[in-house]
Amino acid sequence: MKTRITELFGIEHPIVQGGMHCVGLAPLAAAVSNAGGLGMVTALTLPTPEALAAEIRQCRERTDKPFGVNLTFLPSVRQPDYPGYVRAIIEGGVKIVETAGRNPESVLPTLHEAGVAVIHKCTSVRHALKAQSLGCDAISVDGFECAGHPGEDDVPNFILLPRAADELKVPFIASGGMVDGRSLVAALALGAAGVNMGTRFLATREAPVHPNVKNAIVRATELDTRLVMRPLRNTERVLSNPAVEELIARERRIGAGVQFSDIADLVAGVYPKVMHEGQVDAGAWSCGMAAGLIHDLPSVAELVARIMDEARTLVRTRLARVFD
Repeated sequence: MKTRITELFGIEHPIVQGGMHCVGLAPLAAAVSNAGGLGMVTALTLPTPEALAAEIRQCRERTDKPFGVNLTFLPSVRQPDYPGYVRAIIEGGVKIVETAGRNPESVLPTLHEAGVAVIHKCTSVRHALKAQSLGCDAISVDGFECAGHPGEDDVPNFILLPRAADELKVPFIASGGMVDGRSLVAALALGAAGVNMGTRFLATREAPVHPNVKNAIVRATELDTRLVMRPLRNTERVLSNPAVEELIARERRIGAGVQFSDIADLVAGVYPKVMHEGQVDAGAWSCGMAAGLIHDLPSVAELVARIMDEARTLVRTRLARVFD
């Protein structure tokens, strides 16, 4: 399958692994790249630029295929060493970066000068157009269904993707609800040049997380995610659990005056407990509505091959028979 995304990134299949905190490490990223997709190491999962450089080296030891680094710009009292992370990316020979969060304008010139292609994650057409105008090479368009931060517009992919196709000149991938060959074919039909998968890759054998996390996703349905931090305009889609229900109850009880400090114990520092220790009820952790379509824990290679086989069959048989 050839699309603008496969050609831009030099990959076999138009399937990208999303950047995921405590998940996007060398074992998963390399497995996705070896399967013909594009794996992503998540920079801020690593505590320092030196640790990121070491993870990039580990990934390169595991694959000779292209892989990228996710670099998310977050508001923080103590800012990460972003220049250091950028240096580690460039010195490590990485040629693809996925940026997310705030505007990536400050790092674009440095990355482009080093020959790095930049894909920016957006949840609205207006933000995608801004990223395009800044010189981003591609866009990841995140619909309301996605895990993590879906923005504040609540536009699902059946509307958002065609809108993006109408407006954008650079290629884009679809994120949110992407799990199988049906997702890929639908995304292509709506104008995307590939798909970005997070929750689906989290539920694979190579994902470096506790089995409790993977099993929680397999057990979940499409009705088992919640939106938290809406009053703070920092909405996050997470898997429902007792801690999340308590978080939502606090938001309702406190009302418009809620502050991050009111819920911090259920959000901050949760990921190591969940992903490494398997304490899936410790707090809020990201999960997409795609969980309702996830029923097994394949290897990454099995998953990617299955997606491509299903997509090929859909296009060549089922869809081909529609028009006689």
